[in-house]
Amino acid sequence: MTYLTPRVALVGDRSPAVRSHARIPGLLDALAEQDQLVLDAYWIPTEDAGAPGALDGFDAVWLLPGSPYRSEAGALAAVRTARECGIPFLGTCGGFQHAVLEYARDVCGITDAVHGEEHPDLDQQVIVPLSCSLVGHEGAVEITPGTLAERALGATRTQERYHCAYGLNADYLDRLRAHGLRFSGTDESGQVRVLELPEHPFFLASLFQPELSGDGTRAHPMIRALAAAAVAHAADAEQAPADAEEARVGA
Repeated sequence: MTYLTPRVALVGDRSPAVRSHARIPGLLDALAEQDQLVLDAYWIPTEDAGAPGALDGFDAVWLLPGSPYRSEAGALAAVRTARECGIPFLGTCGGFQHAVLEYARDVCGITDAVHGEEHPDLDQQVIVPLSCSLVGHEGAVEITPGTLAERALGATRTQERYHCAYGLNADYLDRLRAHGLRFSGTDESGQVRVLELPEHPFFLASLFQPELSGDGTRAHPMIRALAAAAVAHAADAEQAPADAEEARVGA
């Protein structure tokens, strides 16, 4: 059987001023040419991502850097849709931050959880300013063995690039963990840099920006892993009607 090309939603407010956005076309070309992972990618502005059915039919959701987003609600809706519907998800930089925020609100029940960049005057800041800004920073990340992050990266240590000044408030770590979120990557001081959902087919987010890896001529392993998950999702979606028909005929 020949499967359809996977459709991937690139959720973010596309801008030529955001370096990671500018790299996306080249990374998609690299996936096709070097890894034989061909994706049909669509940019979805955050204002549109929260509309009913906005992400229907997509085989992966990639919540990209570029926060504060024009629509926080749209970014959170993209995370929730991927999480609840079992759609492969990758969140990078701002995508990591909003994956935490969505989980805190919708799973942990912290309904007044906020992002400190957007709501610096409110109390329940799940995302807070980092003690040291990571804008333009590069550093080592330690990966927990046996996790999705390790499978995606193929290593338990990696060197990554950042462009952010906000991260997870450690005061909420225990509550997020208790509700099923796994933190599978840290910097050398133990600060969280990668998260995942063990019960999800593919749900991974990093505070670093894999889009900035190398010179942009080869896709980062996490991006390749998302692409492979999208291919698998598309194959499963195409096979499901045939399986249902076979079951009906055999009944």
